[in-house]
Amino acid sequence: MTPVQFAALCVPPAMNLREALARLDATACGVLLVVQADGTLVRTVTDGDLRRAALAQVPVSAPLAQLPAQAPLSIPDQAPAAAALALMDKHLIDHVPVIDSSGRAIDLITRRELGQRVWMSSPHLGEEESAFVAEAFRTNWIAPLGPHVDAFEKELAAHVGMGHAAAVSSGTAALHLGLLLLGVKPGDTVFCSSLTFVASANPINYCGAWPVFIDSEPQTWNMSPQALERALEWARRENRLPRCVIVVNLYGQSADMDAIGPICEKYGVPVLEDAAESLGASYKGRASGSFGRIGVYSFNGNKIITTSGGGMMVCDDADLMARARKLATQAREPAPHYEHVETGFNYRMSNVLAGIGRGQLKVLPQRVQARRRVFDLYRAAFADQPLLQWMPEPDGHYATRWLSCCTLAGENLDAQRARRDRLLLALERHAVEARPVWKPMHLQPLFAGAPYFEHTPGQDCSRALFEAGVCLPSGSNLSDADLDRVLDLMRGFLAREGGAC
Repeated sequence: MTPVQFAALCVPPAMNLREALARLDATACGVLLVVQADGTLVRTVTDGDLRRAALAQVPVSAPLAQLPAQAPLSIPDQAPAAAALALMDKHLIDHVPVIDSSGRAIDLITRRELGQRVWMSSPHLGEEESAFVAEAFRTNWIAPLGPHVDAFEKELAAHVGMGHAAAVSSGTAALHLGLLLLGVKPGDTVFCSSLTFVASANPINYCGAWPVFIDSEPQTWNMSPQALERALEWARRENRLPRCVIVVNLYGQSADMDAIGPICEKYGVPVLEDAAESLGASYKGRASGSFGRIGVYSFNGNKIITTSGGGMMVCDDADLMARARKLATQAREPAPHYEHVETGFNYRMSNVLAGIGRGQLKVLPQRVQARRRVFDLYRAAFADQPLLQWMPEPDGHYATRWLSCCTLAGENLDAQRARRDRLLLALERHAVEARPVWKPMHLQPLFAGAPYFEHTPGQDCSRALFEAGVCLPSGSNLSDADLDRVLDLMRGFLAREGGAC
């Protein structure tokens, strides 16, 4: 609820019963919070309390302070939503106030909202997918491979302007195959964006290679060209030039490929473009994922389009994609029997999932438009809010806004992290899913000791974005009512934090 709505629920002990009944009717929340002048919670009042007072012939002119004493049921502001629900179940109530460390009422949780969770990025399926899936069942093409797989590959390659594609079981599988196709072997060096999900970096370990992580830049939140060039020069001096550079296009926005591409060409290092989060985005008129030697997309359940699980590799080299398909199908040799001379993988996509993907691809532009609308509504709602800064979209970039991301202001990183965590908790108390920005790979215990190159010496952009950053509900199927609910909760939080709302 908004700060104004919450303030209307807070009434003084001197309010009389007639006024309290009118306030209950006006607020339509089913409960009032009786608070002292400093905001300390004294008790709650419901219409049941007022009915019992009437039966006891308490005058309607009597103040609420004359009602029988009743200690308020509440939870502290650090408690999760589960604590509120447990309290409601135990006492058969539908509202629980939240109090701060001084006992002041700061929030109200209702049973209804806890039963209506708002997800950060839930799957969004339509009608197109059903026809393709039904065809797969009708023709009995439900195993890996089939006509939908072939068609999905061709349609997606055409959509992003690439010559060839290979549909696989996940974006992670696509990255693993991409590294193998680019010749990564045990002991090789691979550069990778640090600010990303671990799936971008895990395949480096699969190959037995040595990861080096590259910081982000403030302008795009993606790989810093300055850091990349310093890292490549260091690698050249150490005689450890990477076999490839994994450039991640974060949260639906392309990296600055006009800067990154020439740097990699200068050192003769190919780019493996991790566009798992950015299908539908573009950079200077070209599709995200079409700049590297190989591009990779993900169709995980939370992505902008989904096949429930799956991924795709794209490339302009027909021979490279043919080899990808071979490796993804257990590396079977062309023989009448099962002949194998190298290690392969069970990485191919099923015909059923490809059918879902074909239906999803048809509505990709609408999904992008819907997510951009969500981001624009957030930004407009808090345009004058000094505590929030939104992920930028530089000239030449067209982001999908797969997730709507912002950072919270603070005197230092510790203060920003604390404020970020308070916002996440405030949303989670009301069954709204939000998360921190990805924890950078160079801060992950899994990669302790791996070399890391900051944006500029002494400026760790990735860490700063992680400490202050929040990903908000962003789904293309987010209803206006759910979006309003998130906006109201954020207004309440920002008001408590001292920001203008």
